[in-house]
Amino acid sequence: MPTSETLTTERILEATEDVLRRYGPAKATVVDVARLLGVSHGSVYRHFRTKAALREAVTARWLGRTEDLLAEITEAPAPSAGEKLRHWLSALFEAKRHKAGDDPELFATYSALITETSDTVDRHLALLTGQLTHIVEEGVAAGEFRAESPASTAQAVFVATARFHDPVHAPEWRRPAIEDEFRAVCDLLLRGLRP
Repeated sequence: MPTSETLTTERILEATEDVLRRYGPAKATVVDVARLLGVSHGSVYRHFRTKAALREAVTARWLGRTEDLLAEITEAPAPSAGEKLRHWLSALFEAKRHKAGDDPELFATYSALITETSDTVDRHLALLTGQLTHIVEEGVAAGEFRAESPASTAQAVFVATARFHDPVHAPEWRRPAIEDEFRAVCDLLLRGLRP
């Protein structure tokens, strides 16, 4: 049986995901997490002072996986800013679809948790629009994009593609025509960014 000495933040977060997947956010408790780890709930509270802090950390971890994937695309060289932008938007859409389709229980749980952890979500959205701003700035510098304000343009691109990444639209992501609709929106946005 593990002890608090071997207990790590990562192990707690993994166990919390498992508990959330099993019981959902309404029924999952810190005691359930502790029981799964074979420790007292006080041991979990030594790492996370409140249940809300634990939920926020697990939500940040979940969102961070997408952030890391998109950061790689943002920083990687690409033949053009347009290709990088399309790749970034495609990766975001695919990551969200993957999460919704492959682990629907956890996706539903996180969709519920997101309403409780607005600061975490706000930081996530700011980070993503920051990545988009970087891509738009690259396009402007290369003469490929026209944008008086790269930050405002990035925000507009993010809002215009919300149907393909906002969890509220997850039921639509299974529709057969969704890929064609996504490509059409990307094509329209890229045409609109041209000088």
